[in-house]
Amino acid sequence: MQLLISDQTLQDYLSKNKIQKIAKKKFTKLLLLRVPLRLGFDVFKSQEISEKKAKKLCRLMKAYRQMMLIYDVDVYRACATSAMRDAKNGTEIIELIKKETNINIEIIEGKEEAKLIYGNHLECMQDRKGNFIYVDVGGGSTEINFISNGELIFTKSYNIGTVRSLSGTVEKDTITKLEADLDKLATQYQEINIIGSGGNINKLYKMAENKDPQNQRVSVAEIQKLYNKLSSLTVAQRIEEFNLNEDRADVIVPAAQIFLLVASRTNAAFIHVPVMGLADGIIDALYEKELKKQN
Repeated sequence: MQLLISDQTLQDYLSKNKIQKIAKKKFTKLLLLRVPLRLGFDVFKSQEISEKKAKKLCRLMKAYRQMMLIYDVDVYRACATSAMRDAKNGTEIIELIKKETNINIEIIEGKEEAKLIYGNHLECMQDRKGNFIYVDVGGGSTEINFISNGELIFTKSYNIGTVRSLSGTVEKDTITKLEADLDKLATQYQEINIIGSGGNINKLYKMAENKDPQNQRVSVAEIQKLYNKLSSLTVAQRIEEFNLNEDRADVIVPAAQIFLLVASRTNAAFIHVPVMGLADGIIDALYEKELKKQN
């Protein structure tokens, strides 16, 4: 669970046919607070969030409410993803949180999650030539978006994630479906580049000895090298040798495995890492929504 508080500045306006459009927009990250509750470990095994985790979640949302008051937040959006989508008692817990904190949490579907993730990058890619597969690996699901010459061709969410993998609850049929979809894209389109999103690929990029900072990319071969090293170590050894947080040291291996799977099926040589994800997409969508209200 994470809280991202951002400020935004409208830098320039263009006026044409009485319609105002944003030429540039800038977001300043004031606070990013990440708390690894890992609801998925409960949900993917028992289909419910435990009472203990539910209490922690409620306490966390109360803390987030206080932080929003401190920062004078006017507009917010709270989103729940894969674990809450699967939880039988998800709605019940959300109602409790609403009562205790007055924060309304929305359970968003996989397609909306994927749209929020790629949306802010799609604007920047309208004039970019080439084929890009946008891959966001989360705890419970992986969102795939395929963009060709700036046009969104394919979008889908798969119940394949790091926490779900560690809990041993990823279904073989889901992996088979992902592989089939990737094979189809690779057959129809040539020279596919990967754009990676999520905390794990960001960390892998930072850990890579050989990378291309100018183009914000790292070779698939370098990720494979890191994966081979990390997967040979215990979680404790990864923490010590790579100075990883405990909540990162276990999930980083299945995350790398998912990115390598996508790369192998699409014959991609590089992974671009713009260091943006779902929270940034939510901020971008809120910005656009508020701007429409003003116009």
